[in-house]
Amino acid sequence: MTEAEVLNALTPVFRDVFDDDDIVLTPETTADDIDGWDSQAHVILIVAAEQRFGVKFRTAELESLRNVGHFAQLISAKLKGR
Repeated sequence: MTEAEVLNALTPVFRDVFDDDDIVLTPETTADDIDGWDSQAHVILIVAAEQRFGVKFRTAELESLRNVGHFAQLISAKLKGR
């Protein structure tokens, strides 16, 4: 999956986790851009993404992420590494 395809596949995950069908993700989207994205929602989001893409994240990988684009890059790399 390309990063763009991952970004598109992440959109319904975000909409489900945050119960907001109006969320439109861009690579620059951050927690500041989405109402309710706190530490608890972050954990739920990570677990939902792991389930959606069939990958597992290490804490060190997640700590370096700065936006949704970086998250999509990480997921894409993990999918290619299978």
